[in-house]
Amino acid sequence: MKTLLKTTPAALLFMAVGLPQASATVASLGASNQRFTLTGIGPNSSGQGQAKMTWGSCVFDGTTTTCTLSGPFTGFGGGGTYNFEVSYAGNGAFPLIAVFPIGSNLFFAQALSNFSFVVTLTESNGTKIPFYSFANFNFLFSGPACTGVATCDAAPVGQTANATITGPITGTFDPTLTILPSGVITAGNYGAFPIIAPATWIEIYGDNLANTRSQTWAGNDFNGNLAPSALGGTTVTVGGKPAYVDFVSPGQVNVQVPSGLAAGPQPLLVTTAGGTSLAYTVTVKTTEPGLLAPPSFILKGTQNVVALFSGTLTYVLPVNVPGAVTARARAGDSITLYGIGFGPVTPDIPAGQIVQQTNALQSTFQVAFAGVPATVTYAGFAPSFVGLYQFNVVVPNVAPSDTVPLTFTLAGVAGPQNLVIAVQ
Repeated sequence: MKTLLKTTPAALLFMAVGLPQASATVASLGASNQRFTLTGIGPNSSGQGQAKMTWGSCVFDGTTTTCTLSGPFTGFGGGGTYNFEVSYAGNGAFPLIAVFPIGSNLFFAQALSNFSFVVTLTESNGTKIPFYSFANFNFLFSGPACTGVATCDAAPVGQTANATITGPITGTFDPTLTILPSGVITAGNYGAFPIIAPATWIEIYGDNLANTRSQTWAGNDFNGNLAPSALGGTTVTVGGKPAYVDFVSPGQVNVQVPSGLAAGPQPLLVTTAGGTSLAYTVTVKTTEPGLLAPPSFILKGTQNVVALFSGTLTYVLPVNVPGAVTARARAGDSITLYGIGFGPVTPDIPAGQIVQQTNALQSTFQVAFAGVPATVTYAGFAPSFVGLYQFNVVVPNVAPSDTVPLTFTLAGVAGPQNLVIAVQ
């Protein structure tokens, strides 16, 4: 998760990390209006070759080199023109390699150094749609002139050191908005479960999920107390209801699931300017609880829960962490845990709302340290947050250890995570 808030306090920054429409048709890129050159850098054991790629119309602004290819495309919307742009730091050689299937004129590109890609398809009606994911972006030579190789196939260039092939190119780009198999999980720092719940936070992974490089919601994206249901042109629905969009990028979208979903299978769809995904079926349960426990809190192979001494920015951890204040807990200390997916509260606060009042979790929440029950003094949504639960807990008297097992139950059902906490 990038954030769960309208504004994120420093203490929680670590949380940051249907039928196809026209976009489902692969865009066919016409011949480029520039000459494209590949230079072979020799064979490798895989039977595939590599080649440096260069072309004209590159501009260096003193910091970054930007190269472009443009031409007509068909197959997407009403057709139009494409502009393929690659930018990279410095003024050196084009930092890409091409990997060729043997005996084919087809190649695809991958980066070797700091770079950025963007394809902009400008439809014949003037609509411009940028794409930043290129899992299915291929070039194809069309009648090139060859130097130093026996044929015009791309493969010999990649397999022959210093061989070159030059000529105009055609290509294809698949702008289909796709959700990956197993590409929807609850927030990774809270358990990454494949089953979701109303008002929980989820992460969606795929291709072309946004027409912007990266965007996280900001204060001006909110309508008063209501979180945005669209961000950077990306929207998400679950069970036909709009979700609340916190973060978008071509490969990942984070949203809060809407309230009021029925349990069972529900369709999830992502929509951008490029189209709508095929429906992805998610399984919904009434609750799917998880406590905040990111990979950065794995110490010596054990997963520490994130706990703060209540009212402070001091973390309950057995070791010092650069940039953070840490200490072991003692019996009687009040600490705060955070979670998602714990179900409704009283009074009701629906998804998408910044919490502005204290409230109480409707289901019974209990937590134990090494099997010893702790006193829970608050269990409900955290004020000033969106969809984040807060649990204030008094540490019981247990044997000191840096790996005291911490477990919880919700409505008598044990939570699925294996967590520890440091107690002295």
